[in-house]
Amino acid sequence: MRIGLLGGSFNPIHNAHLRIATEAQDACLLDRIIFIPAADPPHKPLAGNVSFESRSRMVSMALAGRADFEMSTLEKERGGKSYSIDTIRAFRERFPDDDLFFIIGGDSFIEIGTWYRYADIFRSCNLIVVERPGCPVTNPIGALPEVVRGDFTFDAKTGCLTHESGTRIIFIMGSPLELSSTEIRRLAATGGDISRYVPHDVAEYISQQRIYSQCQ
Repeated sequence: MRIGLLGGSFNPIHNAHLRIATEAQDACLLDRIIFIPAADPPHKPLAGNVSFESRSRMVSMALAGRADFEMSTLEKERGGKSYSIDTIRAFRERFPDDDLFFIIGGDSFIEIGTWYRYADIFRSCNLIVVERPGCPVTNPIGALPEVVRGDFTFDAKTGCLTHESGTRIIFIMGSPLELSSTEIRRLAATGGDISRYVPHDVAEYISQQRIYSQCQ
């Protein structure tokens, strides 16, 4: 089975997250995608101090009716900082015989050298890098941290990078949406209409629970 892993704070989950998942699934023939809300993101604090329970509830709503999309609360159950390498290894133990594909945006790929034990990520699973607005990856090898560039070969025909361990980094141009969780939170805080940017049930939940009222 080919399994995609898509992590994030999902604060809130929005239509661009769903499009990224769908385009990764279509491009790489993924059988299922697991959305993984971060419990304690290591790179930046959660805006508005929105609880894991609220964020995971929104993810669950957004995935309703999609048998091939599911949510995992692994990072909350594990506790501690939500480091990607720890999450990937946990899923590798859970699915030892399956192909794992960790899905990230182009903006995250450009900054991956700042991630905890990032070199181990490359040998632990495949990566799918989906283009994000304003962050095209025009030079895949050059975008890698310099200390690991020699571990990869670039296939000009496929546009993929292959790690010496056999894992691959696959780049998808996609059709990026100009969506920002920051702007959605700001709009929700002022009572604006966010129904164009998030699934209907998520918009209703945010409004009814006043999730982002404290972001004003």
